[in-house]
Amino acid sequence: MKLFFGNIHGNSAELTEEESKHFSKVLRGKMGDEIHVTDGNGILAKGIVDQINSKSVALELIEIQKNFEQRPYKLHVAIAPTKNMDRMEFFLEKATEIGIDEITFLQSFHSERKNINLNRCEKILQSAVKQSLKAYLPKMNDLVKFPEFIKMNPTKNQFIAHCDANFDRKDIKEILQPQSDYLILIGPEGDFSKDEIELAYQNNFTGISLGNQRLRTETAALNAVFGLNWVN
Repeated sequence: MKLFFGNIHGNSAELTEEESKHFSKVLRGKMGDEIHVTDGNGILAKGIVDQINSKSVALELIEIQKNFEQRPYKLHVAIAPTKNMDRMEFFLEKATEIGIDEITFLQSFHSERKNINLNRCEKILQSAVKQSLKAYLPKMNDLVKFPEFIKMNPTKNQFIAHCDANFDRKDIKEILQPQSDYLILIGPEGDFSKDEIELAYQNNFTGISLGNQRLRTETAALNAVFGLNWVN
């Protein structure tokens, strides 16, 4: 299956400009080719290419599936990006392949990175969606300071993963339930500070442990993604 991103309108679709160039110039696609297209919001459609020009490829759709393989839960991971962005990009790719709905980059006390190339990250997410044949593109949010994020849009199941044994924590296996929505905070290599953990607890976050072993930031985040995927 060849999957592309595009805009879907009724029984027709048009690939994005970048995807159109990839189809026509890199893959040397032709009129009459059968391909699949997604809008990133749950629609997966199959169509026949009926128009090609320098900046757009249009399709006549012959099959449309809404809410394609929609998962029965939602996961939002807020993560402090690592200094080595390759490791963060690995997380973005694998989390998308497994299943994640939203990613927010956190600027915390021990953060090693102060800026994010969102355009590059977006391309990684799109590539992972196409590679894993999904129809939902995760939402991605730019860096936000920890205190600001903690007070934004509280949810029922919100957790902060940290290594400070001086605070009460639950094992992640105790809190994961099927068909539930979760917000999980993952700290930087130096962990969240004591003040940050206290602030999170004051705003109805529950502390969790991801196990006895010390995990890298991206590994800890993937552990949470795997766990929620497993129980569902």
